[in-house]
Amino acid sequence: MRIDTDDCNIYVKSRSAGNRVMKSIKKFIESKLKLKINEAKSAVDRPWRRKFLGFSFYTKENEVRIRIHEKSIKRFKEKVREITNRNKGISMENRIKRLNQITTGWVNYFGLADAKSIMKTLDEWIRRRLRACIWKQWKKIKTKHDNLVKLGVEEQKAWEYANTRKGYWRISNSPILNKTLTNKYFESIGYKSLSQRYLIVHNS
Repeated sequence: MRIDTDDCNIYVKSRSAGNRVMKSIKKFIESKLKLKINEAKSAVDRPWRRKFLGFSFYTKENEVRIRIHEKSIKRFKEKVREITNRNKGISMENRIKRLNQITTGWVNYFGLADAKSIMKTLDEWIRRRLRACIWKQWKKIKTKHDNLVKLGVEEQKAWEYANTRKGYWRISNSPILNKTLTNKYFESIGYKSLSQRYLIVHNS
């Protein structure tokens, strides 16, 4: 059996103390328990440089606080990219359903961390990816025009944007889609905001 010590953290006051404890723990585990430590994942380091169960630490006003480790955010974004890949031929309803399953679980787990700003940033990023998916699903110029008009865009402006040659990702951040495919719109089709869920979990 092997022990990955990134799943077990010991905190001391200094690096020298850390080195002593590391040596002692390693000797106990390997000599007494006959287990092998994963050297690649074992280190004496500053708390904010290490990842523990997906979390990390930082200091604010001389107080140690919890945050989400960047690797955890990266893995989350990879999952979201897979679901919001506009080349996947799935309905928006199914896409939103799968997205909510992942985001709800992720926010519930990391709700303890200080993550208000990152949740807001991720929300904006996810909505932009969904806008790109919707724009591609509309496909035809007439479909784009008709849907924009239904969402309150003037006829001339709707034709102008329906005929644009801008790529999906670029158009997804355009003023016209930001004003039509709004936060309220995504809420109406079932998307659950990370920010709103986070505030509930974090403050409970």
